[in-house]
Amino acid sequence: MSIDWAALGSVFGVSLAVTVALVGLFTLGIVGLSKQEAAASSGGGSAAMARTGAYACFALCAAAVAYGIYLIVA
Repeated sequence: MSIDWAALGSVFGVSLAVTVALVGLFTLGIVGLSKQEAAASSGGGSAAMARTGAYACFALCAAAVAYGIYLIVA
């Protein structure tokens, strides 16, 4: 039995990159929601933009997770 170290390293690298990207995207969504609350309390018009951006980040995270589940099941 032999281990294909190149394939293992490739899987590790892609997994690390996707994990960091998803965590960063989710963090952007949380920051957008916190900015929305601050903008709403100050009466600024950017509250709707912050909320929309946050929801877009959460939707992209959900789409990436759904695609990963699709790849595992299929």
